[in-house]
Amino acid sequence: MGKRRTFSPEFKARVVLDVLSGARTPAEVCREHRLSPQLVNTWKRHFLDNAVTVFERESAERAEAQLVAELERMVGRLTMQLEIAKKASDSLASHRLGNGNSQ
Repeated sequence: MGKRRTFSPEFKARVVLDVLSGARTPAEVCREHRLSPQLVNTWKRHFLDNAVTVFERESAERAEAQLVAELERMVGRLTMQLEIAKKASDSLASHRLGNGNSQ
C-alpha cells in the first residue's frame, strides 16, 4: 500500500484558485499534480464554503481593535484617577503632620 501524500494549505489554495480563475482546467491540474478529480472538487467545495470566514475575521479584528482602544482609554482614565488620589492622600498626610497631629 502506498504512502498518502499530504498537501499544504498554500498548495491547495493555489490549485483551487487556478481552477476557479479559469487559468487551468480541473483536468489539467489533476494531471500535472497527479490528483484525483474528487480531491480537487473537495478542496474547491471546502474553499468556497469557508470563503465567508475571511470577511468574518476582518469584522472580528475590527471589533477586537475597538475593544483594545476602549480598554486603553479605561486604563488611562484609571491611571489619572489613581494619580489624583495619590496626590490627595499625600496632601492630606502632609497637612495632618503639619498640624502636629501625628498618628
